[in-house]
Amino acid sequence: MKTLKEYAREHGIQYRSAWNRYKAGKIPDAYQDEFGKILVPEKKYNKPEYVVCYARVSSSENKNNLESQAERLTAYCNAKGYIVQQVIKECASGLNDKRPKMLKVLQDGRISKIVVEHHDRLTRFGYHYLEEWMKEKGCEIEVINFAANDQEDLMKDFVSLVTSFTARLYGLKRSKRKTESLIKELAKQEKENREKPADDKNLSSKTCHKHRKAKKNPGNNKRV
Repeated sequence: MKTLKEYAREHGIQYRSAWNRYKAGKIPDAYQDEFGKILVPEKKYNKPEYVVCYARVSSSENKNNLESQAERLTAYCNAKGYIVQQVIKECASGLNDKRPKMLKVLQDGRISKIVVEHHDRLTRFGYHYLEEWMKEKGCEIEVINFAANDQEDLMKDFVSLVTSFTARLYGLKRSKRKTESLIKELAKQEKENREKPADDKNLSSKTCHKHRKAKKNPGNNKRV
């Protein structure tokens, strides 16, 4: 049950517009309680349970990880007592919004629950929009672990993102070269950061040695 104010916010309209809808009888089953508050019943979906597991990796090179991810999802569902109807496995970037298997899952009106290991298996960005949209369709997204992230997979998606933006800025022919250049520069900076403490230590050691040598030979510092 939700208030008319919450109904207006969910539908992106002003409260007055929601009030006019209510007065015109355009909000099904809405009613006014004894305190004068207008209440709108939540949508109820009487779907039979239809659980789907969705596993994804960014590259076909990680197929072993894809299989183990799917196995973990299945084991989790078995432990929760879910009857899994499908296990969908896909090799594609999390930034790709045209994944055929993912689109098929989203368009399947039978599905009542989608189980994923991490929310970024569905999408890198805009997860909450997707969650709310699926909820409106009577489908729940269940995430096993919100915290974890696969570093290698994240790096590949980062490269895809950089490639996409450089393609827009410099054109498709130059995009790959620009991306490779950027990655090399990042690697170079990381290497310099790792080597810097060692260089500072060597410099400090040389300075101390020079200072001790000057103390032993004070005559060298006298003016001629």
